[in-house]
Amino acid sequence: MTDVDVFVIGAGPAGLTAAYCLSKQGASVLVIERDPVYVGGISRTVRYNGFHFDIGGHRFFSKSKEVVALWREILPDDFIARPRLSRIYYDGKFFSYPLKAFEALQKLGVFTSAACMASYAYAKLFPIAPARTLHEWVRNQFGERLFQIFFKTYTEKVWGMSCDEISADWAAQRIKGLDLTTAVLNGLRRSLRLAGNTKANGEPVKTLIESFQYPRKGPGMMWEAAARKIAAQGGRILLGHELLALEFDAARNLWRIEVAAAGGERETYTARHVVSSAPLRELVSRLKPAPISLLHARALRYRDFLTVALMVRRVELFPDNWIYIHDPRVKVGRVQNFRSWSPEMVPEGMSCLGLEYFCFEGDGLWAASDDDLIALAKSEAAQIGLIGAEDLVDACVVRQAKAYPVYDEGYRDNVAAIRLDLETAYPNLHVIGRNGMHRYNNQDHAMMTGMLAARNIIAGERLYDVWNVNEDAEYHEAGEAGIREALDSVRLVPEKVTRAA
Repeated sequence: MTDVDVFVIGAGPAGLTAAYCLSKQGASVLVIERDPVYVGGISRTVRYNGFHFDIGGHRFFSKSKEVVALWREILPDDFIARPRLSRIYYDGKFFSYPLKAFEALQKLGVFTSAACMASYAYAKLFPIAPARTLHEWVRNQFGERLFQIFFKTYTEKVWGMSCDEISADWAAQRIKGLDLTTAVLNGLRRSLRLAGNTKANGEPVKTLIESFQYPRKGPGMMWEAAARKIAAQGGRILLGHELLALEFDAARNLWRIEVAAAGGERETYTARHVVSSAPLRELVSRLKPAPISLLHARALRYRDFLTVALMVRRVELFPDNWIYIHDPRVKVGRVQNFRSWSPEMVPEGMSCLGLEYFCFEGDGLWAASDDDLIALAKSEAAQIGLIGAEDLVDACVVRQAKAYPVYDEGYRDNVAAIRLDLETAYPNLHVIGRNGMHRYNNQDHAMMTGMLAARNIIAGERLYDVWNVNEDAEYHEAGEAGIREALDSVRLVPEKVTRAA
């Protein structure tokens, strides 16, 4: 006898998707979540005095019919259509993102624009091959001058390291299909009010999505609804519970899982399968006996961030969902405007800005007091010109540990070694999601890994290779991909694993 069929670690999009699909098929499921209050992981919605905060910003769009159908199944009546609007703040000016060619030319000036084009031409004539770092990849796509203007400062704020230390994988994944020629052509189309956002061959460009769907009170609505449905299907979700140890009994094909509960007491569970969206480094460190890939896991790094929410007594601030801050004179990396995500996220007559600061857990920013962080955010918001000091009526700080897996130069080899070790030694362990696989998955990618892991468990064999999600299957961010458009799009998922006869 076991306590449950499947033990799920982490109640983020990947973990809850897996638990929902499994419990729907009749499997007994137990989910643990470290957070004592919220489900949803980084996709949770934090509530404070009538305000709702989206941690990081989450647009809902996907080319996967199954992901979109699952969104509709879990949250059928609460999506609203929102325009995608973002800008870049550089050198005291705001630039539309995606690029508008004439606006950029005017604001950069003729000489700087000419230097950018010359730099781009040089990069195309003399590319760095192969491009191993983010710096080299962006330089090849946009030229050195534009790299310095629009990529270097913001990227190094986000990751806390030089662009020469960051793997090219990150840029290739997040800016896929976009180079300067594509950006300028689409910028000209937008400037001239022509249809656009396509590559030279007519395919839509992933980075240039212009609309999306959004739960009216933030993404947490989705995952709170999923938690309720999992419970209705017989599953259990334990908040404020943290994984302590995992031990696999190969002879009995059984997992023994030790957990710390909210009050500090220890609890032990048994399960046939374990599904983990916990950070890969933490998962491996809790396996007993210590696996051979432990040193590889310890080498994995994560980037953390915190949001300082500033509540202001003004309705019209700026229309953007967020603004990227490419100014090295301030520490803030990005500014969210929660009213632009959804008017229902703020009280009537109010607005709320979320100033995002990227850091490492334990460093100066992370360890600073809330009062000091609020004072910093208030000062920098005024310096950029977003609000005046007299507008502020309240503020709070939200910290998010391990928000992003770091794509440093050695991450790929480390993850490959861990993957080989886990798949060989632990056939009933399924890693999913952004942190669970140490991959920069979007929300819909994370959900797809959870869906495929659930299928493998129900089938009793690994029919699908979840590691193909986000590599061999592109199915998100194409054109104006909202819910309605995605329902009519091509279904692209990883192929079933092929086996030799």
